[in-house]
Amino acid sequence: MTDQKKLLLCVTGGIAVFKAAALTSQMRQAGYEVKVMMTSSAMKFVTPLTFQTLSRNPVHYDTFDEKDPSGVAHIDLADWADLVVMAPATANSIGKLANGIADDMISTTLLATTAPIMIAPAMNVHMYEHPAVFSNMERLADFGYRFIEPGEGLLACGYVGKGRLAEPDEILNAIHQFFQEEDHQPLKGKKVLITAGPTREFVDPVRFFTNRSTGKMGYALAESAVELGADVTLVSGPSNLKPPYGVQFISVQSAEEMYESVLSHFDNVDLVIKSAAVADYRPRERHQTKMKKSDQDLSIEMDRTKDILKELGNRKSKQILVGFAAETTNVKHYAQQKLEKKNLDLIVANDISQQGSGFEGDTNQVYIFDRYGKEIESTLLSKKQVADMILNESCRLLEGLNNE
Repeated sequence: MTDQKKLLLCVTGGIAVFKAAALTSQMRQAGYEVKVMMTSSAMKFVTPLTFQTLSRNPVHYDTFDEKDPSGVAHIDLADWADLVVMAPATANSIGKLANGIADDMISTTLLATTAPIMIAPAMNVHMYEHPAVFSNMERLADFGYRFIEPGEGLLACGYVGKGRLAEPDEILNAIHQFFQEEDHQPLKGKKVLITAGPTREFVDPVRFFTNRSTGKMGYALAESAVELGADVTLVSGPSNLKPPYGVQFISVQSAEEMYESVLSHFDNVDLVIKSAAVADYRPRERHQTKMKKSDQDLSIEMDRTKDILKELGNRKSKQILVGFAAETTNVKHYAQQKLEKKNLDLIVANDISQQGSGFEGDTNQVYIFDRYGKEIESTLLSKKQVADMILNESCRLLEGLNNE
């Protein structure tokens, strides 16, 4: 291969080590350059010589065995890899990685690498289902590590259940897919700013005006943009969602805070997707202490908040600007009107009165209009699928802008 990818295979102790030997052979045959690390437990099942013969490279297992005095082996290997694959990954090795423990060569190298990490667990079914192991895997997934699900069947311990190491060809296919995705990153080198969630406009320390937005659409957009290689800043109002791995996350409360945050980043970004549901009005007076109930009706005077999208439309130069329109009537008309009035490049509209489309749910059905007259109507899709559609159209507009 002219652009030979470099794989660091980390083999930890378990009966499934024999599959790792077959995996090493298949990696080499597929054209990858492979280097292997082993734990002391793994070496009790298969010798380093086996992996050395199959990989055509020395096998590493001792943190302090520095054969080349000009470098530090585990750091050099951490920097060398395009992808790290831990297979098999025992409960112990997963637990150490999730909690930042570095007490052998593999754990030390994994904490030092900035390469993507792929983990293929293999263990007893009850270990795999233990809450501590599940929590450790969930934590690593939040860090951005990828998992290759174990298979179900008869385990070496005699139990039947989930815990068998995925077959070598399954792991190899996951590696192929990873590099295909990495090669298709049209937003690599681009800076993307995304807003998400609602805002809160306080009346007093207890009460505030807000809306039904959960941030699901904006967070899905941020996840998709990261997958496409973008440097993503996510400015979010209050939400119960976890920010996607790999984004710069900025938490705000009010429309004013979102306005200030967005404008402070705007000049340096290539693409802005404003999916947040920002309040149009805020209470004129914010009481410093809790308002007490009385027998009289209450009127609250409201002031208009700053129109973030309109301000961005007025200021934009090289940026592609995407807005959203959540409507209940005349969806297309209002969306196209907003597209022109606010100087947008793309607008995404949906009818929030339709079942499955709008706030709080996991699905959406949208219309997408661009400034050149193109119109797309989606079916009912997951918000992640809608996010992928929006990013695809945004990439097309960015490419057109770059070709002008």
